[in-house]
Parts: sequence; structure tokens; C-alpha cells
Amino acid sequence: MAVNAVQAEGLSKVYRLGRKRERQVSVRGRAVAFLRDSLGRGSPAPLLWALNDVSFEVKEGEVLGIIGRNGAGKSTLLKILSRLSEPTHGRAVVNGRLGSLLEVGTGFHPELTGRENVYLNGAILGMKRSEIDRKFDDIVEFAGVEAFLDTPVKFYSSGMYVRLAFAVSAHLEPDILIVDEVLAVGDVAFQQKCLGKMGDVASQGRTVLFVSHSMPSIKSLCTRAILLEGGRLVQDGDPDNVVAAYLRTDDIPRGQSQVQPGDSLMGTGEARLRTVTLLDSSDRVTEQLHFTEMFRVKMLVDSNARLPEVVIELGISTLDGVRVATMMNTDRGGHLFELTPGLQEIDVEVDVTLLPRDYVLDIGLHHYSGATIDLVEKITRFTVMNVAGEGGDHYRPYEVRGFVRPDTRWFEPQPAGEARRASGARSANK
Repeated sequence: MAVNAVQAEGLSKVYRLGRKRERQVSVRGRAVAFLRDSLGRGSPAPLLWALNDVSFEVKEGEVLGIIGRNGAGKSTLLKILSRLSEPTHGRAVVNGRLGSLLEVGTGFHPELTGRENVYLNGAILGMKRSEIDRKFDDIVEFAGVEAFLDTPVKFYSSGMYVRLAFAVSAHLEPDILIVDEVLAVGDVAFQQKCLGKMGDVASQGRTVLFVSHSMPSIKSLCTRAILLEGGRLVQDGDPDNVVAAYLRTDDIPRGQSQVQPGDSLMGTGEARLRTVTLLDSSDRVTEQLHFTEMFRVKMLVDSNARLPEVVIELGISTLDGVRVATMMNTDRGGHLFELTPGLQEIDVEVDVTLLPRDYVLDIGLHHYSGATIDLVEKITRFTVMNVAGEGGDHYRPYEVRGFVRPDTRWFEPQPAGEARRASGARSANK
């Protein structure tokens, strides 16, 4: 019978908004607050239930994905399980050595070097020095911070911090590995490297709890998933079913959207995406495109500084996060962009034959060096219809397979060995 690695029983966490935490309030301050309340000059501060009566179990060797919108309670749950925060009600039981990566720098001492922090984290996990010595070279190679190994980590960039922190957490063989979306600070190549390592950890029979906004990662890596909504656990089960439930509740604006502060998944914040608008071939704001119709995406970007050598990434994905197409301003020898301080508009015209279904736009701003400035996924939703605006080109719904139709040229059937006769028809009217 499988043993529980993690057991959560009625976990609740409540915060009182607008009030300092009690340990930060002086005796005099508490007396003043009491006097104001007793005289009717104050009103009770509103309560925020970050978690509300959440219960579940995780068996040894399971890979549990935790999904939900921003503010659903995912990070609060992981902090409680990692013993970084105490629940207001309920209890969490964790059986085994736990390694967690929740926030940049969690578990690192800023004054110590990278080398010293590796040994410190190993000691916290209860490992002998000889065990850490055996893993040390693998950790350093994975993190790619050899040149900065003897530098205090307070001088590390956020990306270097995360790379080393993840390498330590994954290589020092905890029984339970807890990873939040903090991996988004790294570049795409490192994210893929981390996902591969988590797969290795899971294949060794260790337990993984993984929070991510990437639904393909959840579906490919996890054996089970839970969905949090407003601090409550609303679904628990097969990742495909839980992801489908999440996407049904995810209210993505259609055609035009204002980017909210919590929409950004990662980035340095030197510039932020503000609005995204989808325009049809007649330059009208739209949420529906005819089959084969060209369209335009207009982005409004707010930059805090002059940013030379910027790459703009426009992605088209399905509702469950499968990337269908990626376009960048550097494609086919295109030049790098420069962002200047303030608001500026960026337009891109897209000529791609998408097969009929619903899609979303993902937009990223990146330094040419690789660091991400801003990344917003599922920012705008739109539908491609199954008929073209002009002519007879169409796709019957039951014939739709895949996502993109290339522009091909077909040749008439003929006896083998004879010269080819072109049909004169292309597969897409452009």
C-alpha cells in the first residue's frame, strides 16, 4: 500500500488586509487600534482567505500539478507545505526530506558564496558533506555558474540565483521536491532543462509538487493535478480533465485586451505590455477571422528605459497551451528593435493559414542576450471560422486535423513515369 508523502487536512490561511502583522505592531499601536475600534472610529479590516479548507493527499512517487489563476492560493499552499508559513486552520503532514524552490533566493544566505550556499542547503536537508561532495560537480555544471561560484550570491542576477537554487534542490535528492513558477525567471532553454530534471526525479520514485501556468508541462510531467479557485480546491484527478476544467474557467478577453499587473508570468519588468488588439484584413478590431484571412496584431508597450536589441515574440497557441506558431521580428534576417522610454506601438502583420478552431495569443519581449523582459500568455482569444471570406475555400469541421495548413502545390493523378501535370490549384487562397 502506497504511503502518503504529503497530507493536507483542512488547510486554511487568512490575512487581515490593511493591518500590519502582529509581531510588527507595538503595544502602543495595539492600544490605539483597540481604542479606535471601541470608540467606533475604526472598522474591522477585511479578511482575505488565501486558502479555505483545502484537503488532499499525495502518495510517494506521485507528480502532482497544482494549477489555478493568479491569487488562487497556489503559492500560499506551497509555503505552508514547505514550513515557510503556518496555516490559520488545519494541518499539513510531510513525510520525508523536502527540497523546495518557491521564491528567488529562498534558502540562500546573501552574504555566502554560491559554493558555501550549496553546502549550507545540503546541511539543511540533513546530508553529510561526503554526499554533497559527490553531487557538487553535477550541481555546478547544471547551473552554469562556474565563473561565479566563489562570489557572494547577493551579486547574482535573478536568473543565476534560480539556476543554482534549482540545481541544489533537484540534485541533493530530497524525497519531496516542491517547485513554484519561479522557474519562469530563467530562459526557455533552462526551463526545458529543469522540466527534464524533474522528470528524472519523478522516474526515480520521488515525489514532486509542481505549480505552473504551462498546461502542456502539467499534462506531460504530472500523474495527477489539482485545481485551486479562490483559495478552494475545486477539482482533483487526471491532469487532462483538471486542465480542461481550468481552461473552461479561464475568462480570456476576445479581440482586444488590457494587460493587468498580474498577467505577466516572468521578466525583468524594464518594459511591460499594456494592450493587445487583433485586427482583421480591413483593419477592424475582431475576435473572428475567416479561413485564410491575414490579420494584424497591435501591441502597446510601456518601457522604463532605452532598451536596444529587443526581440518581440508573438506566439499562437491552442486553448490548452500547445504552441502552434511562433514569430519574431528577427525571422528571415529581420532587424532587432529598440524601445525608448514611454509608450510605443508595435504592429505585426501575420499571414498564416490557421485551421478552424479557437486560439490565443502569447507575447514576449526579450533582450537579444536571452533575458526575458516581459511575457504574457493567453492574452487575447480569437476564432478562425471554417469558411474563407471570398471564394470557395473552406474546411468542413469534421475534416479539421492539426492546426496549420501550409501553402502547397498539388499535381493531377497520372500513370507512373509520365511527366507531371500541375493541377494549377494551390491548397490555400492567398
